[in-house]
This record gives sequence, C-alpha cells and structure tokens, in this order.
Amino acid sequence: MKEFDGHKKGENHRGGGHKGRRHHSGAQTFRRGRALEFLDRLHVKRTTLKQQLDAPEFQEIRQVVLGELKAIELTIDEYTRHFELNEDAKLTRK
Repeated sequence: MKEFDGHKKGENHRGGGHKGRRHHSGAQTFRRGRALEFLDRLHVKRTTLKQQLDAPEFQEIRQVVLGELKAIELTIDEYTRHFELNEDAKLTRK
C-alpha cells in the first residue's frame, strides 16, 4: 500500500484499515429511540382513556371511550410487533 503522510492508503487515523464491514448503529439507535418515545405517548393515551372509562362525567359516551381504548390497544400491539419493540426495551430506556 502507498504511504501518505505517514499513513498507508486505506487506513484510518486511529490505525488499521477497515477490517470487514463496520456497522454504525447511530441512526438506527436514533430511530429506535423515536419509536420508543411514540410508544410512550400511546401508553399515556391508553392510561387517559382508562381513567375516562371510569369517570362519571364520561358515562354518557362510555361506549365511544371503550372503542377508542380498544383501538389504541390494537395500535400499541401492532406497533410493538412491527418495530420489534418489547416492554424490556421500554423499561431499560427509562
């Protein structure tokens, strides 16, 4: 390999060249963090709907609240499966 300013071509500044394919997970970690934040917001909405379900002032629209609660729980389940998230990941993030 050619030397250039004390370094061989193909080497990085910290020594050694690329030894195989390196995987930088910075962007993936960022996206996973955003996914977990959104999941947290969905859990807050679910908690709010559960509180409204038992509140006397929402008894007239209890069926609507119950429908929304079922919909948000379905969304949480699908989102968790789609992004391969689990409760352990949520707990370690806090």
